[in-house]
Amino acid sequence: MAHLVYKNCNINYTSQGSGKAVVLLHGFLENISMWDQIRPSFLENNRIISIDLLGHGKTDNLGYIHTMEDQANMVKYVMDHLNIKRYILIGHSMGGYISLALAELFPESILGLCLMNSSALPDSKETKINRDRSVKAVQKYPDTFIRIAIPNLFSKDNQSKLRTEIKQITVEALQISQQGIIACLEGMKVRKDRTFIYRTAHFPIQMIIGKQDPALDYDSLIDQTNNSVVSVVEFPDGHMSHFENREDLVKALLELVN
Repeated sequence: MAHLVYKNCNINYTSQGSGKAVVLLHGFLENISMWDQIRPSFLENNRIISIDLLGHGKTDNLGYIHTMEDQANMVKYVMDHLNIKRYILIGHSMGGYISLALAELFPESILGLCLMNSSALPDSKETKINRDRSVKAVQKYPDTFIRIAIPNLFSKDNQSKLRTEIKQITVEALQISQQGIIACLEGMKVRKDRTFIYRTAHFPIQMIIGKQDPALDYDSLIDQTNNSVVSVVEFPDGHMSHFENREDLVKALLELVN
């Protein structure tokens, strides 16, 4: 692991291998360890960069709110530091929102994009209300919020099958500061509609969908890809494809990367 200072924040990242660069961006309540079982599959032909996003893992908080643009600019800073001009982005959930912000802000840098259990749509009115409720819950009972939130990202069957994995994710998520959680909830709440990127991008876009994803609406995900350059890959399970459908996910990602 390596460290870099960005706007007085300590940024934690890893850079391994050589070849075409692939940037791995984790989701909300996760950190770079989520890629541990996936990263080795790409190292033979690629340079893999994984980054702890603002307020998560071993990366510091930047402020009260971490917008998707804040996160994107931080990622770009890391890539500039590494002198990597062009790269493929793979973003899980919130990491997908950040990948889209990068694609809008720095389109010349993007060779390809995977939205893994993610969406280009902004929060709905109902979801924004739920974000506010979540902020209040985190302010009062952060541990309880995490212990409830993590299992609910898996399909119902996998909540029991993957109990050990869920426990480990929860243990790691409990290390995130209260402010780190709140800053990302506030940032996701105000993110913009970026579906236009699906229609205008000059690079390949892949969308990974879990048909039983409790966090995203299946029909909405399909609808937003109509008349676009997006290639859709569907799995039978939930929001955590890197655990629930790992082998098939790796195959799909290798098709994008290679």
